[in-house]
Amino acid sequence: MTRVGVGLRLALCALAFAAMVGPQWLSLRYGRGRVAARLPILFHRLVLRLFSVRVTQGGTPPGPGEPALVLANHVSWLDIIALGSLRPLSFVAKSEIAGWPVIGTLARLQQTIFIDRARRASTASVNETVAARLAAGDLIVLFAEGTTGDGNRVLPFRSSLVGAARAALQAEGAKLERVHLQPLALTYPRRNGLPVVRSERPEIAWYGDMELAPHLGLFASRGPIDVHVVWGEPIPFEVGTDRKRATAIAETAVRRAVGLSVTGRANGAPSEGRPASGSVKPDRADTPLPASGIAAT
Repeated sequence: MTRVGVGLRLALCALAFAAMVGPQWLSLRYGRGRVAARLPILFHRLVLRLFSVRVTQGGTPPGPGEPALVLANHVSWLDIIALGSLRPLSFVAKSEIAGWPVIGTLARLQQTIFIDRARRASTASVNETVAARLAAGDLIVLFAEGTTGDGNRVLPFRSSLVGAARAALQAEGAKLERVHLQPLALTYPRRNGLPVVRSERPEIAWYGDMELAPHLGLFASRGPIDVHVVWGEPIPFEVGTDRKRATAIAETAVRRAVGLSVTGRANGAPSEGRPASGSVKPDRADTPLPASGIAAT
């Protein structure tokens, strides 16, 4: 993609963003849930189409209106665009993002929940907020590694914010008997229609001390890319469920799905051929990820 082409696409993204801000802000302020849920999806899909990103998905996603805390691995800033294109959902993100130009505004418009990692007390406050959102039937995505990885491995999952699931069940007046922890695996298996090899994955990933602007330029210039999303088998979470054990089961499921995808052995993985620009494919028949063995305490 030429610099002129990249510039034109970025200009279209900026126009779409500017057109979305007002209606989205009003819909959030005055409680028009359907509009507030739909506009971010349309914006994310436009970005995917403009930059030739195809998203395929498989597994067992949550049902409509079913409260779930999604525990996902984290590879790139593109994870958020890809997941945001699929269905109404919100993210838990580090507080620094709230101050980023454009990205911070977009995060707030998608009702992102911000956490200040430098303050231990922030975890309890975020758990309360996430619990209230779960009780309202929202789908909340938590990148459980706490940071991005290089795309070749899954980092250990943190269980501290999974306490929000229990808080949702114990809140005063709570009507929920259970919520679900939803394992979710993200991989980038193909670029320009060809399998991405191990040495190329760190180039796609955004991690460590990488500067965002150069990484965005590299992303735009290297051609179409596939994102593969696998929803794991939901893990029932009740008041007596062991939080750390449930998190470990979700981590195991995500590790398995990532391993299958990066080796090309996952059922329902993206088919051969050049990805269609910005398309979002419906659920595929991936092998459900196991969620058995959870212990209650």
